[in-house]
Amino acid sequence: MFTYKTSGVCSREIHFDIIDGRLHNVRFDGGCPGNLTAIGKLVEDQDAKAVAALLKGNDCRGRGTSCADQLAKAIEEHM
Repeated sequence: MFTYKTSGVCSREIHFDIIDGRLHNVRFDGGCPGNLTAIGKLVEDQDAKAVAALLKGNDCRGRGTSCADQLAKAIEEHM
């Protein structure tokens, strides 16, 4: 399980596994529980590089980042 400490968003940490290039067990600590649980479900068993490319640059309320963008950064850092 990889843990990534977020920056500039409501969630505090993101936890996930990458097995054979695919995302598993994505879980956010803090933030909007409904939306972040949904992201975890949507990206389960998806290609990690494709997910990072899709979510990278997503912005939340002019912060220059978002929980989804932070997940993309976490994936890139882990890979």
